[in-house]
Amino acid sequence: MAQHFDAIVIGAGGVGSAAAYYLAKAGQRVLLLEQFELNHQNGSSYGYSRVIRYTYDNPIYINLMRDAYPLWFDLQAQAGEQLYVKTGGLDFGFPDTDTFQKLKTSMDTAQLDYEHLNRAEIQKRYPQFVLKEGMEGLFQSESGLLRTSRCLLAHVRLAQQHGAEMMDQTPVVKVIPGTHGVEVHTAKEVFSCDRIVLTVGSWAKSLLAAQGIELPLKIMPCQLGFYQPNNTADFTPGTFPVFFAHMNGIYGEMPYGIPHMDSSLGVKITTFYGWETVSTPDDVDYTPSQTWTEHIRDWAREYIPGTAGSLLSTRRCLYTLTLDKDFIVDQHPDYPHVIIGAGFSGHGFKFTTLLGKMLADLAIDSHTPHDTSLFKISRFQSIAT
Repeated sequence: MAQHFDAIVIGAGGVGSAAAYYLAKAGQRVLLLEQFELNHQNGSSYGYSRVIRYTYDNPIYINLMRDAYPLWFDLQAQAGEQLYVKTGGLDFGFPDTDTFQKLKTSMDTAQLDYEHLNRAEIQKRYPQFVLKEGMEGLFQSESGLLRTSRCLLAHVRLAQQHGAEMMDQTPVVKVIPGTHGVEVHTAKEVFSCDRIVLTVGSWAKSLLAAQGIELPLKIMPCQLGFYQPNNTADFTPGTFPVFFAHMNGIYGEMPYGIPHMDSSLGVKITTFYGWETVSTPDDVDYTPSQTWTEHIRDWAREYIPGTAGSLLSTRRCLYTLTLDKDFIVDQHPDYPHVIIGAGFSGHGFKFTTLLGKMLADLAIDSHTPHDTSLFKISRFQSIAT
């Protein structure tokens, strides 16, 4: 007879680990399944740092971050370790740039506190930047970084403390939803549950297709570079902000970076989008591009010359993109006890603890108090893949 759980979560990345935590915290008997080892490097949720910020070009996301920040603070307290590091955040570029204008309008609409700085003010506060005449900046003090792998592991550890079971290196081969529950088949075992949460990242398209849901998801392998600054003291979280450059070019779309937490790590620099997409994880080439690392160093040499030192490390990770770059957080249209989180599109990690709570809410109550209006599956149902 299959071992039965109140809830099974498939995928122990940033969102799945959080969903398991909130389900277990709510008293559910939870099984968390991961096809690779816990905290693996094949997906989207491994590493030293991700940006956390309120600054979004849609007020809905700003308001969701108002829900997310307190959850991160609570998770830190429960975990007993620092997960969020405040640095402040600077968006800079020419003020007539479309993305710059949309961001400012959104922050004004959401009544978010920020500073609008001219070039001289930016360079007085942060002389590390060398900006062109006419460039301006939007500074928000609560931006910072999340310690990525530590966040994931904290969610899993706390879920286990609340009684959740976790099995890694356990690929799921079949998910069979029924009227009142779900069967989950691995290579060796069969489990059953009352409700299931699917958070499998770049592996979502094929798994959801097997559930009758065809979504136009694309996978974008992006590359991260960690560069040695010429003076490490100038690029610590206390002296240098996370930043977004509102510009496109040969370097990619919107270069951004994160100060170093440790002198051995270097300053992280990459670009938001602009990479070639592939259809399945099997198509991903994880081999880093040396051409790209030189291009992004050239960009750094122009705008933040103190970060353009030697390349300390580089690797690729995966974005899973929806057409509109908004998330999918919803119930299966035919099986409401099948809960789906997907398409977190390269900007989802800062929301992971909130997304986990939202998915747990939907699994337990079929409702969440948080705004999911952007995240419905139905917006894609008429679109051919």
